[in-house]
Amino acid sequence: MDNSKSTIPYSLRDLVIYFLKLGTWGFGGPVALAGYMHRDLVENKQWISEEDYKEGLTLAQLAPGPLAAQLGIYMGYVHYRLLGATLAGLAFVLPSFLMVVVLGFIYVHWQGIPWMQAVFYGVGAAVIGIIGMSAWKLTRKSVGGNKLLIVIYIIAAAYTVWQENENIWLFLGSGVLYWLLKAPPTRLTFPRKGTVMTKLLAPATLLNITNSTSGKTLWQILLYFTKAGAFVFGSGLAIVPFLYGGVVKEYGWLNEQQFVDAVAVAMITPGPVVITVGFIGYLTAGLSGAGVAAFGTFFPCYLFTVLPAPYFRKYGKHPGIRSFVDGVTAAAIGAITGAVIVLAKRSLVDGYTIAIAVLTAFILWRSKKIPEPVIILAAAGIGLLVKTIY
Repeated sequence: MDNSKSTIPYSLRDLVIYFLKLGTWGFGGPVALAGYMHRDLVENKQWISEEDYKEGLTLAQLAPGPLAAQLGIYMGYVHYRLLGATLAGLAFVLPSFLMVVVLGFIYVHWQGIPWMQAVFYGVGAAVIGIIGMSAWKLTRKSVGGNKLLIVIYIIAAAYTVWQENENIWLFLGSGVLYWLLKAPPTRLTFPRKGTVMTKLLAPATLLNITNSTSGKTLWQILLYFTKAGAFVFGSGLAIVPFLYGGVVKEYGWLNEQQFVDAVAVAMITPGPVVITVGFIGYLTAGLSGAGVAAFGTFFPCYLFTVLPAPYFRKYGKHPGIRSFVDGVTAAAIGAITGAVIVLAKRSLVDGYTIAIAVLTAFILWRSKKIPEPVIILAAAGIGLLVKTIY
């Protein structure tokens, strides 16, 4: 696809509206959101090419921070560069941020969220069906019948199920392995000292974020959540253990039950799972705390996307780079498939939830006319009904 604006099949306004809708209705966390973007932007609307999507997914997997947000930012960068990346990222995060702030207000004034747990009982099961179908479509599209990519895919999926986490070295190793086997380099070159990439990856640059705070809560929140956004690799779920160690154990901003409720809020709201930081920030320091926590978490991932993006755009078509991207993509989709299994073990707890998940997958497989938000709302109603009766 030509990058000149005269041939772009959509306007910047179209892109912003799409990400506002995705942020409002996109349930399921990073696994589902990555699948939605592929289905909508690559397959249905054909705004983004398969190659551009793969590059964005690779960058999102290799860089620290929330995967879905970084992928959305890169999708905005593809044709509209810095402005597109900025507006796409804001549009994607804003709806779910407003939702968690409202839920935080309700939580503080009505103490506890048992009804939210009941809603998630049904929604969580439906989401498993949705992300299962997304993972299946991604696998069929990107891995196909390539035997080496299938091996990489299976190893990544098995590792994710085993460890219940994602490993940056597994992605890097998969990319390097496929690159060396498919398009081995004639000679190796390294980035020159002083380039944007070397500055971005330099430990001294990253380690400028420290714990030396002034003691003021908002300053502590900003520094802590900036570290969370800058240093935690993997999907949105990967940030949960890191947050627990700081929010509950180190600073004592929340107790155990409040932290569990914060994670539940993230799971039952659309958009990035990492938006739980907004809820945590609200409980800690009100609206200002929510805003500071969200900014601290998402701004590093924005930088880690837009700074390397020009290099991905410039060199992404090189055979070696494309082979590396294919290897990382296969590992990423394997990790996504493994994450579906991990989430299913936690969400499908009885016959009702299994039935909801299977029925959701069947409906999506047989019909494209039923919108996913309708399925989510129906599942929420079923969850409330079941929990009220039993």
